[in-house]
Amino acid sequence: MRNVPDISPIHVIGAGLAGSEAAWQIAEAGVPVVLHEMRPHRMTPAHQGGGFAELVCSNSFRSDDWAYNAVGLLHAEMRACGSLIMAAADANQVPAGGALAVDREAFSAAVTARLHAHPNVTVEPGEIAGLPPAEWDMVVIATGPLTSEALSRAILERTGEGALAFFDAIAPIVHADSIDMGVAWRQSRYDKEGPSGDKAAYINCPMDKAQYDAFVRALIDGPKAEFKAWETDTPYFEGCLPIEVMAERGAETLRFGPMKPVGLTNPHTGEKAYAVAQLRQDNALGTLFNMVGFQTKLKHAAQTEVFRAIPGLAQARFARLGGLHRNTFLNSPRLLEPDLRLKVEPRLRFAGQITGVEGYVESAAMGLMAGRFAAAERLGRAVAPPPPQTALGALIAHVTGGHLEDVGAEDGAAKARSFQPMNINYGLLPPIDAPKRSADGKRLQPAERGRAKKRLMSERALAALGDWLGRPVAAPEPSRVLATVED
Repeated sequence: MRNVPDISPIHVIGAGLAGSEAAWQIAEAGVPVVLHEMRPHRMTPAHQGGGFAELVCSNSFRSDDWAYNAVGLLHAEMRACGSLIMAAADANQVPAGGALAVDREAFSAAVTARLHAHPNVTVEPGEIAGLPPAEWDMVVIATGPLTSEALSRAILERTGEGALAFFDAIAPIVHADSIDMGVAWRQSRYDKEGPSGDKAAYINCPMDKAQYDAFVRALIDGPKAEFKAWETDTPYFEGCLPIEVMAERGAETLRFGPMKPVGLTNPHTGEKAYAVAQLRQDNALGTLFNMVGFQTKLKHAAQTEVFRAIPGLAQARFARLGGLHRNTFLNSPRLLEPDLRLKVEPRLRFAGQITGVEGYVESAAMGLMAGRFAAAERLGRAVAPPPPQTALGALIAHVTGGHLEDVGAEDGAAKARSFQPMNINYGLLPPIDAPKRSADGKRLQPAERGRAKKRLMSERALAALGDWLGRPVAAPEPSRVLATVED
């Protein structure tokens, strides 16, 4: 859409997932946008290049099951809102069972190209060191969890809040042709099909009990990345724990986590392994595979030694080793309005992981909402947040404290102090009674009732989103109703 004449631009700082989505939503609304990105002129500890929406950790957007998985529901809601991130992900997906995973380089290139080509988008390279200039009357700050030190310091000084942060870890990526397929094999758990019908999206490396026990011991004993003195009290995000931290929680933790052997049978032996390390395709060519759930803070030399001890990876060549980086987020329930504006300086909006959501899709969703809010304000239109029955509305409520409306001020303040990043989940949506019987009158078992309840919540969400958008939102095609993702 072409811009409306004489409308002042909105500035978006950061061209990651959230910033790219925010810029797209603003531009599509007919409002000019200036997108600022400091990379590649100034890099972060985790990024590799200067492309927009670069995926620095996994290449998976997690489950694409809209009916029974909350992140799949969020996918569907974002598609209904014209999400650039979801369109680029759909166009560049790679086999991943029930997950939506992408070729990370092709995905980033697609997002970058579409933003550069949009008539309402102007890209300005370079770092914004400090708060944006006063003459920028409307700004979306989407600098992500790796916000530059200068801008982080300026934000903290402006808000008066102490720094909030957690550590996030990155998993290694392996060249596919260096995996020994005489030991490993391809199979998705329970042979679940993905969007392309592939039942063998994962490479599986089996371990017997002795190999598993030795592996766990090596993880625990291996040398780890050292923290600076000011980082020693920084917690980990529970949804992305380093594998050695999981191992330290108990010998069987990994077997009930990323290395669970269920739903897999080794075709070389006809037997089930004691534990399984899985790798998921990372690019469209199928030449790179990432180690699912193997995010790590082991030092690089230790990683190559420990991970090559996994059967099938003895000759593994690593395209990228794992790493650890410190993520920064705001105390958003105290600081942000329901439309993501900063209470003490309303010209500033925040979007993405810095607001206190976790995950690629959640970060992009906050960018989508910030972009829509900013564009509506610029056009003089009032836009309320989506209903809390939607995944988008539930995330807004989590971040801005909408979930604290029914508690006392003292309790609300305590919850704001304990605010932590979170992925989307059905627990953030208003409850709904689980049906006791199926449509044909059959009494449902507890597990069946839980599944039916999720379906009802998802259908309710799409209906509520349609009311908010002012047009019906159809349920995705049956091909998108997938089994819960393996990881």
